[in-house]
This record gives sequence, structure tokens and C-alpha cells, in this order.
Amino acid sequence: MEKSRMNLPKGPDTLCFDKDEFMKEDFDVDHFVSDCRKRVQLEELRGDLELYYRLLKTAMVELINKDYADFVNLSTNLVGMDKALNQLSVPLGQLREEVLSLRSSVSEGIRAVDERMCKQEDIRKKKMCVLRLIQVIRSVEKIEKILNSQSSKETSVLEASSPLLTGQILERIATEFNQLQFHAVQSKGMPLLDKVRPRIAGITAMLQQSLEGLLLEGLRTSNVDIIRHCLRTYATIDKTRDAEALVGQVLVKPYVDEVIVEQIVESDPNGLQIMYDKLLEFVPHHCRLLREVTGGAISSEKGNSVPGYDFLVNSVWPEIVRGLEEKLPSLFNPGNPDAFHEKYTVSMDFVRAFEQQCGTQASVRRLRAHPAYHSFSNKWNLPVYFQIRFREIAGSLEAALTAGLEDAPAGSSFCLLASHRTWSSLQRCWSDEMFLPVLAHRLWRLTLQILARYSVFVSELLLRPISNESAKDIKKPLVTGGKDPSVTQGNSEDQASGPAETRPVASISSTQLIYVVADLDKLQEQLPELLETIKPKLEMIGFKNFSSISALEDSQTSLSACAPALSDRIIQDLSESCFGYLKSALEVPRLYRRTNKEVPTTASSYVDSALKPFRQLQSGHKDKLRQAVIRQWLEGALSESTHKYYETVSDVLNSVKKMEESLKRLKQARKTTPANPVGPGGGMSDDDKIRLQLALDVEYLGEQIQKMGLATKDIKSFPALAELVAATKDQATAEQP
Repeated sequence: MEKSRMNLPKGPDTLCFDKDEFMKEDFDVDHFVSDCRKRVQLEELRGDLELYYRLLKTAMVELINKDYADFVNLSTNLVGMDKALNQLSVPLGQLREEVLSLRSSVSEGIRAVDERMCKQEDIRKKKMCVLRLIQVIRSVEKIEKILNSQSSKETSVLEASSPLLTGQILERIATEFNQLQFHAVQSKGMPLLDKVRPRIAGITAMLQQSLEGLLLEGLRTSNVDIIRHCLRTYATIDKTRDAEALVGQVLVKPYVDEVIVEQIVESDPNGLQIMYDKLLEFVPHHCRLLREVTGGAISSEKGNSVPGYDFLVNSVWPEIVRGLEEKLPSLFNPGNPDAFHEKYTVSMDFVRAFEQQCGTQASVRRLRAHPAYHSFSNKWNLPVYFQIRFREIAGSLEAALTAGLEDAPAGSSFCLLASHRTWSSLQRCWSDEMFLPVLAHRLWRLTLQILARYSVFVSELLLRPISNESAKDIKKPLVTGGKDPSVTQGNSEDQASGPAETRPVASISSTQLIYVVADLDKLQEQLPELLETIKPKLEMIGFKNFSSISALEDSQTSLSACAPALSDRIIQDLSESCFGYLKSALEVPRLYRRTNKEVPTTASSYVDSALKPFRQLQSGHKDKLRQAVIRQWLEGALSESTHKYYETVSDVLNSVKKMEESLKRLKQARKTTPANPVGPGGGMSDDDKIRLQLALDVEYLGEQIQKMGLATKDIKSFPALAELVAATKDQATAEQP
């Protein structure tokens, strides 16, 4: 291929492609065309391809002309080739027959060898079975001989009751018995083994009886050598579980039955803890020798220890669990959640203390994998306990959310009972009296559900109409002071006390809205504190990636999203309350027109009444709300109310101006003086008194706004209002004689 590439004709340098592209193994037409289109147009590519095609045809013709003699001689050299091939077919056929014959002979030889090998393998297996049976007989006879040599009577040791054998004799018997067991298993199903099986059963019974008696004797006398010989013998015959079961039945069970007594546990408030302490004392007091011999104690010598035993896991723990399940069934009853929590906590502390006595991590892993451990864990009906707690928390919270906007109890940092109950529910989920590590995931979900429910509760409040008659509403004292106290005080009290009884249940007062905003801020402020409480609880279950917890932040964001809408409603209500009095400016012309009242020197009383909601907001809720929030509400409400006030004052001034112009035209028509163009004695006109009164009202309003700590320039429409009334005041004073 490389040679062919070198022989390709070289095209002109103006070609838009490389001729070697055609010789690549992975040449692709579509890729080639798309690559060339990036450089030239398709027409130019087509022209270059036709040019190179002509070069290839020319090169091919030259190549054929060059090797023409070889092409001609090729046909000449093939003359007579068919005869030569026919001559070769005969010897090739003979060779094929010889190969087939040889193959058949080899196959027959292989089959004969396989048959002989199968027979030999069968003989070998039968020989092994015979040897195993011989070994079984020899082991049985050898063990019987050892037993007979230890018997004090002439009768067979298997027919008479034999005394306990010594540890060394038992080890010899166990070694031989181990081999006997191995060969007996390998010879399973043989008729001869069935005849020997009664003798094997007798040896097994004698061996187990002797081992049990020797182990009990060693435990009773605290003889380390006897215990070591006995346990080593048990391990030799692969009966370690029998030894552990024997210790559990003889040593552990009586102690457990004596300690676990339901009446004693229930008679003392700390009875359960006392019982667990006594159970923990069993290991150091009664299992010391066993742990030293088996290497389970720190002080035990590893060289002389007998491996393969774990009496704490396989002897002590199952008996403790059995005793608790059988003799103390009320321990696992979740009916009383407080008692269940206390019992579960004390029990898990006992389990951890028992694990510490195991001594090694391997022993702890064996303990946690033991069926009795799982049985004990499954006895605790944690889902039922959580459901009871869930009903308590959810029921209490739902009752507070649906019972109306009641005040929080005394001493609470919240204003409303619903907010107080929400926070107390969150705290209770992670309190030491309720929290259990295995329920951390459920409690975390319940925490998010509580926050979501409170967020829905706040959202539903936004749909309620604002009540103006509520006894707690900040507008009640504002109404009573909205007009002249000597005229409207009694009527306002009647309005506040009468319709309040028929007020719709779904309404909400302004004070309650303010309380909701204050509680929202307080709750969001305390959520980081709740997270700091949760972190140690989650660390107990091994959770450390707290940066991945974003659900609580999402809940906090959901609560924050409710604040702007609440603020807008409060601002709207404050604005409406304020303008409800500021629109009294429409009554100013009636007070001065044709009444011969004196020139005004003070602001109208409606201005003070209009500002009472703001003063009460500042003084009555400064300890519940942030000053920035109060300032935002004041600026927003004043901006809306002064904008309407500006329009009202403009209408009044325009009306006064039109009245003046009408009187002037009437005067010119009648050539007489107006009815009362000026005051008595040639004083200020009624229209100028109206202008002056409005100017005094606006100036007083600005002064009071500044006293509240606000800048009048930041109040929407107030600068224009002040400029308007200032101009009218200048006009009124300028016309005064």
C-alpha cells in the first residue's frame, strides 16, 4: 500500500485536497466532501476531482503499456496447467485415505485408553472408600481401647456408665474422634458405616458427657488448665457452639432469671437501670476465666489462648435477650411514649456498654450480626412510637393554627399562639425527651412539614379581609380620636363594641397582621439556632455533610416570601386609616365660608387623628419589630396617603379658586360687593382663611412626620403638597390688608 501511495501521480499544487487522503483505510466520502467544503465551493471541488481523475487515467494507461509484455506472458504461462493439476489429484486422494485410516486407528486407541482409565479411576475410588472404612474402624477401635483402658470395670465402657475422663485423655480421644468424623463423612452411604454407626454414637455421647462434666467442673473450681483442655477439645471436634450453649444454659441462664424480674423493675423508678447494671456485672464477675482462656480479655496470654470462642456473643447475649423478651414484655410497649423513650434510651446505653465489654471490633461485629441482636432491635416498635409523637405534635400544632389568632402565652418570644406552637413543635422534635437517633430521618421530615404547614398558614392569612372592629385592631383608638373628641367619642365606642360581635370569623385585624410579620422575623432568626441543635443529633448517626442540607434554607426562603405581601397589606391598611382622616380637608371650606370665624392659627384636629396609627405603631410595637421594618411601613403608608391627600387638597384649592372667580364675575356683573368678600373690619377673606388653614395643616403634618424620625423628602407627593400649600399661604397672606 505504501508503494502504491508513492506511485500515485502528483497533481498540480492548486488542488484543494491531498491525494493521499484516498489511500487511507478509514477514508469516508462524506467526511472528505464536508472537509473540502470548508475551504472551497462544490464547483471548484468538482473541477479539481475531474482534473485528478484524468491524471489517474493517464497514469493507468502508462502503467499498462509498461507491463504489457507481462500481461501477455501470463496467459502463455498458464498453458498445460490443467494437466499438471489432474496428475496431482490421484496421489492426493491416496494420501487422504491414508490419513483417514490413521485417524480411525488413533481414535480406537484413545477409546481403549479412556476405558482403562475409567476402570482404574473406579478402582481407585473404591480403594479410597475401603481405606476410609478401614480408618473408621481403626479410629473406633482405638478410641474404644483408650476408653476401656480408663474403665475400672471389665465390661465394655460403652455399656456401663464411665466416670469423667481427664483433660489429656479427652484431647487424645478428640484428636482421634476428629479423624473418625472426617472419614465417616467421606464414607457416607456405605453399608459397613451403618453397622459401625451405633458404636460411633456411643463414643460421641461419652465424649460429650465427659466434656460437659469436665467443663462444669473447671468452671466450678475455677481451674484454668481444665477449662483450657476442655475448650481445646471442643474446638478439636468442631463443637465450639455446644460449649457456648452449655455455658449459656448452666452459667448465664440462672443469673439472668434471677436478675430480670418485672415486679422489681417496675417497683423502682430506676429499676431498669439497676437491672442493666447487674447484667453488666455478670461479665467481669463470672466470665473472667472464660475470657482469659479464649483470649477475650486484655490480660489474657495470646499464646495459650484457645481461639474460636466468643462467649459474650454466643452465650451471654442470647440469654439476656431471651430473659428480656420472656420475663419483661412490657419493656417494648410503645403505648406510653415518654416511658418508651426512657426505656429505649436506657436499653441502648446498655447495649453500647455491653459492646464495650466485647473487647475487640471483630467481637462487636459478630454481636451486631447475631440473630438475637436483630431480634432485640426489632422488638422496639419505633414506627408506632413515631406515629404517636407525630399525632401529638401535629394535633397540637393544627389546633393552634385553626383555633384563631390567639395571643401567645406569657413569657413567649412570639406574639401569636400559632407561631409559639410552631417553634415549640420544632424544638420538641429534637429535644432529648423525644429524639431517637434511628428516627432522625423521620424527625427531619417532620421538621420540614411543620415549617411548610406554617408557611401555608401565613399564606392563608393573606386571603382574609382586614377587620376594622376587632378589639385588638390598632384602628380602634384611631377612630375614637379621628374627629373632635367632644363630638365623636361616644359614637366611635358604640361602633367598636357593637359590630364586633357579628364580625366575620375569617377576618383579621391589623395588629394580628403585625404580629404575624414579627413572628415571621423571629422564627427566621431562630432557625439557625434550631440547625445548631440538629447538627449534634445528626452527628450521632454519622452524618457530617451539613453543607448538603438545603431543605431548611428552602423552608426559610418560603417563609421570607410571605413577608412582602404581609407588609403590603399593612401599608395599605395604615394608608387607608390615615387618609380616612386626611380627607376631612374637604370639610375645611364649609367651616370658614360665611361663618365669620377667626383667622386660623393652628392645624386642624384631623391631622393628629390621621397620625395616630403611625404613632401607635412606633410606640406599641417597637419591641416586636425591627426599626427598619417600621420605617418601611411608615414611609410606604405616608407616601400613599399623602398622594391622595395631595389630590384632595388640590381639588379643594381649585374649588376655592373657582368660587373666587365666580364671585368676581358676579361682582362685575352687578357692580356690587360680594356677600362676604372679607372678614369683619376688612380682615382676611374666607377663601384665604381656607388656604391658610390647609397650609397650617400641611405644615403641621410635615412637622409631625419629622418628629417620627422620617424625612419629608422621602415621602411620596409630600414635597409637591408642601410647595402647593406654601404658594397658597403666600397668596393668602399677601392679600391680607
